[in-house]
Amino acid sequence: MDYVDGFVVAVALANKDVYVQYAREAAAVFRDHGATRLVECWGDDVPPGKLTSFPMAVMCKADETVVFSWITWPSRAVRDVGMEAAMKDPRLTAQGEMPFDGKRMIYGGFQMVVDA
Repeated sequence: MDYVDGFVVAVALANKDVYVQYAREAAAVFRDHGATRLVECWGDDVPPGKLTSFPMAVMCKADETVVFSWITWPSRAVRDVGMEAAMKDPRLTAQGEMPFDGKRMIYGGFQMVVDA
């Protein structure tokens, strides 16, 4: 089964268009390095929690929303090589500063176990 890198970030509502363009450009880079899919989901119904929640996890501010994203790869081995290559790709580094606070990003790699 595929390998998935998952990401959760807080993005300023005013930066939506900038973020979407940034993500489209990054998607091309990741796909060129072996990713099979890159999905970006703009928060539309992301309620705050009392103990845990997406907004709490990324310290979402009143003028921000949560973005939930993932990249799929054929395997962890392809991901390891592809992610390293993508991080060195001049197209990605040329994008400049990310349109979100990377210090509040949550991310991780996951082995898919169910795909129904």
